[in-house]
Amino acid sequence: MTIRSVILGTGSCLPERTMTNKDLEAIVDTSDEWIVQRTGIRERRIAADGQTTADMAIESARHALQAAGLHGADIDGVIVATSTPDTTFPSVAVKVQAALNICQGPAFDVHAVCAGFIYALTVADSLLRTGVARRLLVVGAEKMSSILNWEDRTTCVLFGDGAGALVLEAQEGRGEIADRGIISTHLHADGHLRDILYVNGGVSSTQTAGHIVMEGKEVFRHAVALMADVVTEAMSHNGIGPEEIDWLVPHQANIRIIEGTARKLDVRLDQVILTVDRHGNTSAASIPLALDEAVRDGRIQRGHLMLLEALGSGLTWGAALIRY
Repeated sequence: MTIRSVILGTGSCLPERTMTNKDLEAIVDTSDEWIVQRTGIRERRIAADGQTTADMAIESARHALQAAGLHGADIDGVIVATSTPDTTFPSVAVKVQAALNICQGPAFDVHAVCAGFIYALTVADSLLRTGVARRLLVVGAEKMSSILNWEDRTTCVLFGDGAGALVLEAQEGRGEIADRGIISTHLHADGHLRDILYVNGGVSSTQTAGHIVMEGKEVFRHAVALMADVVTEAMSHNGIGPEEIDWLVPHQANIRIIEGTARKLDVRLDQVILTVDRHGNTSAASIPLALDEAVRDGRIQRGHLMLLEALGSGLTWGAALIRY
């Protein structure tokens, strides 16, 4: 028998405030047409004053526990993917742990920016497969509005805030691709490309949070190629073709990147879960937010084979093949 990390429940949190492209026209030199044409984004959610990354992480985790029919005492640890923690330390994860009365096991943050949720899934899967834990809570949560330069139209129009979560449980399977759960994950990074997308602040450098700086054309060029590569790697590793994938659940950064990846893989757009038009780029939160939406509206159903993929600053990128 083989241990598989099975999704028991999903949850999400989106701030109440919606910022449309028209709203941005009053803030920065841009237009709804320009934003939609280049990114596919029409609106995004912005956290309220005083609403933190941990607040959103906790709410999304509560919804995931409710969907799984579990309580905090049933969970053996918390992993949060975020690049916008409330404080340098302690972690967002320990705040989630305390709020939900999860009284055992580890709690820590993973920082791989937009690829953070895939990284966190991989760590959780490893802990479950090796018997360190039986059930884990995995969260992607970001307050990207806190590191935006609202005078930079090339970046401030792209990002939004939110959180998504899921509960994983170790279950026995036959070791076949038909088994439910995480089948494989694939992680990569290339620090030589760190300067095409970064934040110009930090604890040990400027003692400020800083703002996002991006070379958009370079990020786009690398993103389409690397996303196609890692998704192909995941399929080749498991001996499957794109026709066997029910759903592609991509990081929601840019509709053109998503469409380019789908074309390279010969995956139909109606097989792609899209939220970028309404959420913008929520970094590590984007995949679990999209996943929760599609599970709750009935598109993703038990037994469906999903391919998750993301690329973020670092550059970091990865993919996960999961049977829901």
